[in-house]
Amino acid sequence: MNSSPLASPAPWSRRGFLKTGLAAGGMVIAAPSIMRGQSSANDINVVLIGMGSQGRVLLDSLLNIPGLNFRAVCDIWELSRRYGVNRLKKAGFDPAGYENIEDLLATEKDIDVAIIATPDFWHAPHTNACLKAGMDVYCEKMMAHTVESARTMVQTMRETGKLLQIGHQRRSNPRYLHALNNIINKAHIPGRITNINGQWNRAVSEDLGWPKRYEMPLETLQRYGFKDMHQFRNWRWFKDLSGGPISDLGAHQIDIFNWFLGTNPKSVMASGGADYYTTHEWYDNVMAVFEYDTAQGPVRAFYQVLTTTSAGGGYFEQFMGDEGSVKISENPTLTKVYREDRAPDWDKWIELNYLRRSAAAPEAKKAATVDVRETAPLVAFDLPVVLDKPLHQPHLENFFGAVRGQNKLTCDAAHAFESEAAIFKVNPAVAARQTLEFTPADFTA
Repeated sequence: MNSSPLASPAPWSRRGFLKTGLAAGGMVIAAPSIMRGQSSANDINVVLIGMGSQGRVLLDSLLNIPGLNFRAVCDIWELSRRYGVNRLKKAGFDPAGYENIEDLLATEKDIDVAIIATPDFWHAPHTNACLKAGMDVYCEKMMAHTVESARTMVQTMRETGKLLQIGHQRRSNPRYLHALNNIINKAHIPGRITNINGQWNRAVSEDLGWPKRYEMPLETLQRYGFKDMHQFRNWRWFKDLSGGPISDLGAHQIDIFNWFLGTNPKSVMASGGADYYTTHEWYDNVMAVFEYDTAQGPVRAFYQVLTTTSAGGGYFEQFMGDEGSVKISENPTLTKVYREDRAPDWDKWIELNYLRRSAAAPEAKKAATVDVRETAPLVAFDLPVVLDKPLHQPHLENFFGAVRGQNKLTCDAAHAFESEAAIFKVNPAVAARQTLEFTPADFTA
């Protein structure tokens, strides 16, 4: 492979071999514990760019996927770089370590895939360089810290013809796929969806620190866009580096709004502020209302992200209709489906294993004694779909399946951009203190 970051990928045979070699040879892929440390021509050569907290989460899942050969770890911080290299060595690999991506691209040959989990403002430069170097790329969300930078990623994906998966991992989660494909689209369990509610609330947390012996020189930090170590460790809170909590947390859930409704919002109003933390630039609380036009009628979606209280509620998305409500989360204990009294019988969907009666269903006597101003407690149902893997693993498996030509991506950059375009408008809506309208151009890359 030509390792120049500006070179177009050559139509060489290795990728074709990756796509066809397993099927042609009738080979059965061994378990990850067997494959580690054993290299074969079928292995996908991988580099990891960014080994902070999210990079480590992805690595936990990556080590469960067979047929990968980890060639290098790139991170500007020695502490994170050492962690990645040592973790992979313990798993049987022999990766090189790099401080900057330029040295990695100039040195490493025949790399197939880059996994990018750097701060948001580096996503576009790193992704575009790897795509142009002939790699398929898995990049964490948000795509970038500005809508303009995110657009360049879609354009580079199209120009190079390479794969670019964005880390909206719920799109590969079997529970979410079951909820969308079966509960909503086939069974129409909620009836007409009229409202959506989503939240991600976190308790107060201290700013991240660092071991003094691993403090980076100011010159190094500034070369990579950080003012000092505090900003480097807490980059999510600074306006030149990220979009704040609405991007970091809200991106996942607002993506679900758009995905499940199958359309983009027409407007957003929002309120929020930097009310609690004195060392942060971005809003520590945001509440937003999106308006959608759907084939069934208008839908209003409320979203709340708080970083000053957990509020006892965790994180979830709830689709509310005139016949039922679907509350879904990566946390299975927060996932429930509720049937309105006016809804048709759901026995058919129980028989088809779309739903399962919840053990916590209210008793009829208790339901009959509620105040006349209240709706009686609804019967709760569960989704009979269990994810027995780390949360990010199905999305990574989908990506590597696409690299091998076995399936399509569940969230390529073009689809992710449409969703993230809605998120990019929230902070401006908070600042403007007024409703902002979307145009078709907002969702076009």
